[in-house]
Amino acid sequence: MRPVFADPRTDFVFKRLFGKEEHAPLLIALLNDLLELDGERCIAEVELLDGELRPPVREMKHSIVDVKCRDRRGIHYVVEMQVLNVEGFAKRVMYNVAKAYTSQLGAGEAYPRLDDVIGVSICDFELWHKGEVPMLSRWRMQEQHSGAQGLSQLQFVFLELPKYTAGDRPQTTVERWAYFFRDAANLDVVPEVLSESPMKDALEVARCAGFTEEEWEAYIRDGMALQDERGALSKARAEGLEQGREQGLLAGIMTACQLLDIPVDDVRSRALDELDADRLQALLTHLQTRRAWPPDAQS
Repeated sequence: MRPVFADPRTDFVFKRLFGKEEHAPLLIALLNDLLELDGERCIAEVELLDGELRPPVREMKHSIVDVKCRDRRGIHYVVEMQVLNVEGFAKRVMYNVAKAYTSQLGAGEAYPRLDDVIGVSICDFELWHKGEVPMLSRWRMQEQHSGAQGLSQLQFVFLELPKYTAGDRPQTTVERWAYFFRDAANLDVVPEVLSESPMKDALEVARCAGFTEEEWEAYIRDGMALQDERGALSKARAEGLEQGREQGLLAGIMTACQLLDIPVDDVRSRALDELDADRLQALLTHLQTRRAWPPDAQS
């Protein structure tokens, strides 16, 4: 049985919401709200742009979703949904924005033709500590002595979803977007706090009943691929932690042997290579308490 609403954090739904011409008002609303634009500064219309800017990461291709557009003033936007906190994420964001900036020029064209680029990243993880940076943060270059802002051609906006703390009672527009991204897939009805545009419209686009059978299958495939990537990343981190623990224990054992004047010959070195982290911990504890190499650890 299908849920009422699909998860907007998946590749298929995110691009269904913000990457189609017929849903351009949703993209415009998201940009205006996250960039905190109002009055004459508001974005009135956008043109969707084609092409992949991010470097290929085959193993994590479903965890990074982007939509590119340009407003009528010429400003370019790279709007990205990032689900997994992969290594080098911040550098990848800077790469995407810098690539969008430099790729505007053809051979022989002048630098004044370059338009500003703003990267908007919605992160399903905490990128900076909560006490240091708010849920919605905006970044641009600043002169370090005077605090003057300049070189505004490249700007960055981050919405960190785990920092949302308002539960099912979001108060601000930014909080409503965070609530939508985090909880849409768990909703059975349109809640009152999301009952007005653009959130109501976004929920209608994400309503599973409107998916064709082919679209539903594509959504399921995206979800499964994303879960595979989560599992692969979790396993890699666990293996890295275990390997780091083993290396630390080995270093501790070698230091203890040096202090206790216990020789570590080739036989003992080979024995150490065969021990897992728990047995290395037991050996280190024995050395620290008995101050001798245990008989059962020798050949």
